[in-house]
Amino acid sequence: MDEPLTPRVLVLGLDPYRVPGPWDPRPVAEAVDVGRARFVEHGVGAEFCLVGLDGSDDVEAVVAAALAARPWECVVIGGGVRHDPELFERVVNLVRRHAPGAAIAFNETPSDTFEAAARWLDRPGTPAGGRATPEA
Repeated sequence: MDEPLTPRVLVLGLDPYRVPGPWDPRPVAEAVDVGRARFVEHGVGAEFCLVGLDGSDDVEAVVAAALAARPWECVVIGGGVRHDPELFERVVNLVRRHAPGAAIAFNETPSDTFEAAARWLDRPGTPAGGRATPEA
């Protein structure tokens, strides 16, 4: 049996099923699942903290608790959060306060969340900061 991976990355985003509006959350939820699977494929532990905007969460409390749960190497802030300037500002300041040593990364889509984090992770074969060196 495989041991669970120690989480090094915290992904902060919106739960697509708890975002109000007349829209189909399934494609976004499926893309989040693809993104989550990419961390497992690469052997990198990640936790996803997906909050609701439907009033079911105290967003700041939920995010602060997730950030304080352990030391994080990298925190990825998803596009749904970044789309709301006030929420984005609050989340960035929570990251500064509760995970000051973590790198902050931004994904382009839910399915490329691993790639966003990987730019900042120390991994075998990459220099500190996770940035791959160009091949000669």
